[in-house]
Amino acid sequence: MIDWASEWATARRSGPRTGPDEWDERAPSFASHAADPGYAEQILSLVEPPRSFSVLDVGSGPGTLAVPFSRRVARVTALDFSPAMLALLRARCRAEGIVNVTAVLGSWEDDWDELGIPVHDLAIASRSLAVDDLGGALAKLDARAGRVACLCTSVGDGPRDRRVFEAVGRPFQPGPDYLNVYGHLRGMGICADVAVIGREEWRVYASPQEAAASMAGMLRGITAAEQARLLSFLEDRLTSCPGGLRLPEPRLIRWAVIWWRKAGPGAPGGWRRLHCPHPDAEDGS
Repeated sequence: MIDWASEWATARRSGPRTGPDEWDERAPSFASHAADPGYAEQILSLVEPPRSFSVLDVGSGPGTLAVPFSRRVARVTALDFSPAMLALLRARCRAEGIVNVTAVLGSWEDDWDELGIPVHDLAIASRSLAVDDLGGALAKLDARAGRVACLCTSVGDGPRDRRVFEAVGRPFQPGPDYLNVYGHLRGMGICADVAVIGREEWRVYASPQEAAASMAGMLRGITAAEQARLLSFLEDRLTSCPGGLRLPEPRLIRWAVIWWRKAGPGAPGGWRRLHCPHPDAEDGS
């Protein structure tokens, strides 16, 4: 039997490690992403939360989901470990007159009881499952979901661009994938629904130097020689487009939305979590 959680932890070692300080630095650039409704609309169309729902958004960032959800549900608790991200979220809520979002500073590793986070109708983690302890995080999300649990995680290459690795001469090793998540949920006895969403991304830059600075974040411990190779690659490949420069091919970014419905009275639309026998059960019961 595959140990999906262990495979997840091993794959995580190949990717960049980021904490609150790094996300504080990135926070301003996320404001524009948070204002794009496309991603949130895809999630909302799959989950379809009733108006009466309370929602816990784990790793909320600047409000990518928290703000759109706030317009559809009764209340939202936005949990994030970056003070700068939460400051952007609060500012956006003030600007848009949103009063049903509560921002809480905290992480996956914190004690959510001490943070005062109760069970919500829907608990969701959107592109925020940056943890080594996959099993612990999934159990934590499931425990805070009264009716529906949902998460979105990478498919294949995820948000990293293998062209950047090839440009500097590093082997590309994909990080953990949604299959690890689904496999571990299966071991927990959860039969989850899965939908793959995605888009082609054309990033536009003012200069090769700006592009190199943006892409360097994908490479942990980038050296001066690698930076020079990356810049040379971009100077050769970037082409003119409206607004600046871009690579000649788009990057396809895909995400898997995984959700499961909890058993119990009052579940909307008769939703329930299907029972799956543990893979180790010999009699299949």
